[in-house]
Amino acid sequence: MSPIALNRRNLAVLPPSVEGPHFDPARVRAGIAHIGLGGFHRAHMARYAHELMEQEPEALDWGILGCLLMPNDRRMAESLAPQDGLYTLVEREGEQERVRVIASLAGLVDATQSSAALLAKLDDPAIRIISLTVTENGYCLNPATKRLDPNHALIRADLENPGNPRSAIGLIVETLRQRKHAGTAPATLLTCDNIQHNGEVLRKAVLALAGLRDDALAAWIEGEVAFPSTMVDRITPVTAQADIDDLATRHELADRWPVVSETFSQWVIEDRFPAGRPAWEKVGAQFVPDVAPYEFMKLRLLNASHLAVSGLGQLAGYVTIDESLADSRIRAVMVALMDRETGPTLPDIPGVDLAAYKARLIERFANPAIRDTVQRVNTDAPVNYLLDPIRDRLQSGGDVTFLALALAAWLRRVRGADEHGEPWQVSHPLSEILREKAIEGGCDPRPLLSVRSLFGELGENPILVETTHRWLASLYNLGADPTLDEAERLATQRQG
Repeated sequence: MSPIALNRRNLAVLPPSVEGPHFDPARVRAGIAHIGLGGFHRAHMARYAHELMEQEPEALDWGILGCLLMPNDRRMAESLAPQDGLYTLVEREGEQERVRVIASLAGLVDATQSSAALLAKLDDPAIRIISLTVTENGYCLNPATKRLDPNHALIRADLENPGNPRSAIGLIVETLRQRKHAGTAPATLLTCDNIQHNGEVLRKAVLALAGLRDDALAAWIEGEVAFPSTMVDRITPVTAQADIDDLATRHELADRWPVVSETFSQWVIEDRFPAGRPAWEKVGAQFVPDVAPYEFMKLRLLNASHLAVSGLGQLAGYVTIDESLADSRIRAVMVALMDRETGPTLPDIPGVDLAAYKARLIERFANPAIRDTVQRVNTDAPVNYLLDPIRDRLQSGGDVTFLALALAAWLRRVRGADEHGEPWQVSHPLSEILREKAIEGGCDPRPLLSVRSLFGELGENPILVETTHRWLASLYNLGADPTLDEAERLATQRQG
């Protein structure tokens, strides 16, 4: 028997193992526009929206308009449009699995060639929130300053042709300009990216580009538009063909682009929505006056650890995060990193048991059902996840042994080949220059650390250079295994 094609018409005949929506998707209306309709958004924010719709009919007015802006978003449009915006979310932990159809998307707009149709949609007063998940690279920032880079190719293009923006920041600025001109109330700008103080980072980027276009527009945005910060957390690996095939074989459902995620989910949001918002707190989101302590905890404990584990795991020859953490040496490094270096940089966090949070992180990383790849984490995770805690530790006189090890793994990895000379993919905007500097320096980290757009003045710190040099020399001269043996020895030493 052929798998059932996923679309609205077939919701009435879904296989028994697949949960359908408990509301009519045809009644969903767009109140949110989301830029960056990737796997994380569909496993996280869209899932919260879906669950609220199952509880409250009023939430149907907070459907999500999927905004497909970048050229590589075209495949998403081609996949979801024939499915009426429906997709399958598969949540796994160990042998447990939940499969359900998510129906919170109110529509899709393909702006990969022209953003005119999307700009018209975003001018609708019914859109009261514009959200985005575009990764740090999508903000067109200078990596060292975390401010808008006016020389970025997309920003230059948007300044030359502001009516057809190609960047997320350009799209937001032109949308706000249209709303100001029409007298339409501005939407709340909600970032869901893993960037410290993400709302403030987005605000500064938008104001910077608006200021390059029109001082009056920048002043209006500064006075009228809210940019609440958020902390988002859910491990969501890239969908593989095996996931599509498994859904068709075991659950008899044909979905062109399902999403797989862990069962854990956390969303902490600053409660600043002048134009209104969904009651996401009824389905597990947490609204707070200030998200900074929560995002700081996540960035320092989860994101820094993720990048350390993925870098060391790839050097050791592992494919997935759970395989990497099954190596007692990498697990010991992660524990020592959190307990001795990143954890001590945290402030008090209301209502959080840090010991339990760290233990849960280890369980989540070790979840074999997720099969999150080291390549996915290495591709998505900016090196600032390591650099920010390194700065704090050096400023306070603290040790950076394990942070430097993670940084050395990053520096070794961007050479683009393993210790046997086999090539691997390095996905980074500066991949070519990083490879050149890695080859130039070899064991010496200074050529790579001299890339000021990434490392700034931190690359000249003698303590960091010396500590990183020791680890990098070990990785080059001895290899990953002896280096991890030494790391485990240091990690399991009793602290004096």
